[in-house]
Amino acid sequence: MLEASPVRFSDELLSQLKVPPGFTVNVFARNMQHVRWMQVAPNGDVYVSRPKQADVLLLRDTNGDGIMDVQIAVAQNIKNVHGLLLEGNRLYMASDKKVLVADVQSDGTLGPPRVIVDDLPDGSQHPYRTLAFGPDGFLYVTVGSQCNNCVETNPEAATVLRMRPDGSGRSVYARGLRNTLGFAFNPVGGQLYGFDHGSDDRGDDIPPEELNAILPNKHYGWPFCYGNREVDMKQQNDPENSTRADFCPTTEAPALTYTAHSAPIGLVFYTANQFPAEYRNNAFVAMRGSWNRGQPSGFKVVRVRFDTAGKPQAIEDFATGWLLASPPPHLRQPGRGPVAEQAKGRRPAQFGRLAGLAVGADGALLIAEDQNGVIYRVSYGR
Repeated sequence: MLEASPVRFSDELLSQLKVPPGFTVNVFARNMQHVRWMQVAPNGDVYVSRPKQADVLLLRDTNGDGIMDVQIAVAQNIKNVHGLLLEGNRLYMASDKKVLVADVQSDGTLGPPRVIVDDLPDGSQHPYRTLAFGPDGFLYVTVGSQCNNCVETNPEAATVLRMRPDGSGRSVYARGLRNTLGFAFNPVGGQLYGFDHGSDDRGDDIPPEELNAILPNKHYGWPFCYGNREVDMKQQNDPENSTRADFCPTTEAPALTYTAHSAPIGLVFYTANQFPAEYRNNAFVAMRGSWNRGQPSGFKVVRVRFDTAGKPQAIEDFATGWLLASPPPHLRQPGRGPVAEQAKGRRPAQFGRLAGLAVGADGALLIAEDQNGVIYRVSYGR
């Protein structure tokens, strides 16, 4: 196992980031602490969640220079607040146990939050929830597993839930999803896609991360299967009234797979017009980065190419450079063990563990990074 050493962000390191020709990267906001998820209002206001600070902030760029210059706390004291969703003049917020909604006021601040769900499964290993509205007008909520590789006792754990906008009529939409944080409805055809995290302790290359077309009443394998319906031999339990060998062929195979332990977080379809036309209706995914792999994986934003019929075809790098072969010499720290290896330049380093993604009102891509509290902005042609 080789965990990349964390390095503090600096403007010098910003130049390490690589994006395709014609694109540029700047810092939209810094010193944001544990910033995770984002939602953008039509007027350009950016709402961000900070789970460790238990708050939601409103960020504004008032002069259009691509840099935040106004910061307002609009919700506080919501433990583990993570998922955000703007729907009309309401902001939905998800914590580990609750879903709340607040009215957006004319000045962008929020009215008092109202709890519409207060009994989601315990967060345990995966306490962060995310939200989306479907074409059917229902609210969708992801609930990660409570463990790495257990057989869940709560039927709502490791699922996507579906409910009415007021929280009523709740049901399990899909099962067997260990931790699908990034999910969204494809603007072409309306299919729900999500990127799921594979289990740990299976080696460097097993299991792959999975991009799934999430369908109603389907099972996606965890904790009994992974990848292309492969039986997980480290799972010693069998499904109820079946065996793993019989059960796995009945589960849904992923649409695409990606390098193990890359840890996909944010996922957003690009429907704006600033980027070249070839990017429209493609998806961007933030790969947070591994902590348990011989050679680190992730620490980048990838692009998922979809064809004109709305089917995913391939995954390719879009924004890279947060992972360094070694820290710059002046950032190395002398010491023993892993730090000593870092001092000798032998240990990989990273200056960003990526989280949420959002498309700004101007069409730029915003990337939240919660280790150093930076929100990056990728723009084209400006």
